[in-house]
Amino acid sequence: MLEVKNLNFGYSKSNIIEDISFSVHKGDCVAILGNNGVGKSTLVKCINRIYNVKEGEILLNNQNINNLSRNDIAKQIAYVAQFGEHNSSTVFDTVMLGRMPYIKFAPSENDYKIVEDVLKQLGIEHLAMRNINEMSGGQVQKVMLARALAQQPKILILDEPTNSLDMKSQHMLLKLVQDIVKEQNICAIQVLHDINLAIRYCNKFIFLKNKKIFTETDREGITGDIIKSVFDIDVVIEEVAGQKTVVFLGQNEEIK
Repeated sequence: MLEVKNLNFGYSKSNIIEDISFSVHKGDCVAILGNNGVGKSTLVKCINRIYNVKEGEILLNNQNINNLSRNDIAKQIAYVAQFGEHNSSTVFDTVMLGRMPYIKFAPSENDYKIVEDVLKQLGIEHLAMRNINEMSGGQVQKVMLARALAQQPKILILDEPTNSLDMKSQHMLLKLVQDIVKEQNICAIQVLHDINLAIRYCNKFIFLKNKKIFTETDREGITGDIIKSVFDIDVVIEEVAGQKTVVFLGQNEEIK
């Protein structure tokens, strides 16, 4: 579905990411992990052609993304930015923006139905006439996700979707994304900082370090050594309530 080949991107003579190659398929929930400034957000913006790649290729269903129109990309890739919008638009109007790639003159009955269905799917239909600037951070994130889903994408990209959310809202949002990926047989690529959230809700993991992919693995392949190498912090990995969990060690604790 999506293939990234030998991707390099930067400004002037300095690269932010180098020689990035990986593929994503239907049903994948991919977590992009790494320290601040390593290029995680840059990578997903390149995939969505917010940034134009000059070296390497991004193939969407075997088509080079540089050869696709913005509308064609929007019909296949939906992007949820790191920070949700706060404006005076209503929730319904905001979600309807996700239908723009399909609207020629005015929204059709089908467009209205898709927006209504997405609002119900996310449990925010009661907020349809509320203004975005009157809502909490968690509610705004759901609205942004709803707008992305209204695009009916094959690939859902979320840049730090749990940013500024409380613990319950973080789990609810990522579980919702996980369920949508399974139900609609699409894929999601998410920039995340909390590795335990990533392990719980993703099935594929790309660790970035020093501008490059340090390793790409599944859930079972995540080890304390990988985390130590990428994040420079000592951890142990334990089974807690049937869930693989990364436990961070204090400075005075030793790995046993």
